[in-house]
Amino acid sequence: MIKAVQAVVGLGLLCFAATQVAVAQDISKLPRVKQQLVAPPNVPVHDQVAKGGPKIVEIKMAFEEKLVEIAPGAKAWGMTFNGSIPGPLIIVHEGDYVELTLSNPKSSTLAHNVDFHAATGALGGAGLTLVQPGEEVVVRWKAVKPGVFVYHCAPGGTMIPFHVISGMNGAIMVLPRDGLKDAKGKPYKYDKAFYIGEQDFYLPKDDKGNFKTYGSPAEGMADMLEVSKGLIPTHVVFNGAVGAITGDNALKAKVGEKVLFIHSQANRASYPHLIGGHADLYWVGGSFSDTPLTSQETWFVPAGSAVAAAYQFEQPGLYVYLSHNLIEAVLLGAALHMNVEGKWNDDLMTQLKAPASFDAKAAMDH
Repeated sequence: MIKAVQAVVGLGLLCFAATQVAVAQDISKLPRVKQQLVAPPNVPVHDQVAKGGPKIVEIKMAFEEKLVEIAPGAKAWGMTFNGSIPGPLIIVHEGDYVELTLSNPKSSTLAHNVDFHAATGALGGAGLTLVQPGEEVVVRWKAVKPGVFVYHCAPGGTMIPFHVISGMNGAIMVLPRDGLKDAKGKPYKYDKAFYIGEQDFYLPKDDKGNFKTYGSPAEGMADMLEVSKGLIPTHVVFNGAVGAITGDNALKAKVGEKVLFIHSQANRASYPHLIGGHADLYWVGGSFSDTPLTSQETWFVPAGSAVAAAYQFEQPGLYVYLSHNLIEAVLLGAALHMNVEGKWNDDLMTQLKAPASFDAKAAMDH
C-alpha cells in the first residue's frame, strides 16, 4: 500500500476510534438475526416493512479468487465476494446494525477488504477490514442512511481499481423501517426484486488479437491496468459474463407484478432501460429519503453507486433490459432478458398489418 493511502487509512482509524468512544451505545440487548446471502440476480429473503425495532443483522462473506469466463475465448481472474460477480445483495433496514464476518482463505494470493458506501467512518469500513490470506475479521456498523449503495474492495493505491475492475463489488439495500413510498408518499410494495450488477472488464490481448489468460490475479495486473488507462472496456456485462441473464437464466415475472430492479455500477456511469417498459418509480441516486421520479424511459446510475427502479408489467412477452449506451449493450454485452407471462392487451398494442417478411424474433437480437 502506498504511503499516502496508508496515512489516510491511519487517520480514518484514529477518527473511528475517537467517535466510537464518544457515541458508543449498549446494543447487547438488541435481537440478532442471520441473513443468508444468495447469488445475484436473486436477493435474500427479507421484510419490506421492518418488524419491531433495530436488529443486529449477522452476515458472513468470504473472498474468492477464481478464473471466470467473461465471453467465449475471454477469461479473467475474478476477485469476488462469495464467488459471484457482483457480490451478493445485502438487505437491512434503517437503524439496523450490520455485523459482518469477512474471511480470506489461505488459497488467496492477495489481501482484500470492503468499503461500504452506506457506512459512516473508517473509509466505509475499508480502514478496519483488510484481511490477509488465511485470516478473518469481524466489523459492525450502523445503517443510518436509507437507500441502495455500492460496496467494493479498496486495499489502497492501484489495487483499488484493479480489484474493482476484477469484479470485487456488490450492493446493499437499506430499506426505510416503514418500507418504500411512491411519488405521492403512499406505501409501495413490490412483488419481486432483482439485483443487476454491471461490470466493466479490461482484458489484454496478445499480438494475434486473442485475449490473454494468466496464472494468477497478480500476473495479469500490470497488463490489465494498462488497458484500463484507455478507459475503453473490452466487455461491459450484467452479473459477470455476456449473456449471464438470458436463456434459461432470464428473469421471470407475470403481468400485473411489481418488480424492483436494483442496479449498481462500481466504476462507470450506466443508463438502464427496459425495452417495452418504463420505470414507474426511480429513486435518483438510490436515495429512499427522496421522492422518486415517475414514468422514466431511461434512468441514470452514477459511477460508484446503486439505484432502484420499479415497474408493474402490463404486457406479456420477452423484454430486454439493457444499458442504453447501445454500443455497450449490443457489442460489449450489457443486456439481459426477462420473460413475462400473462394475457396480451390489444388496447395497449396490436399489429394491424404484418409485412410478408415479418419475423418477430429478429428484433430480439440483443
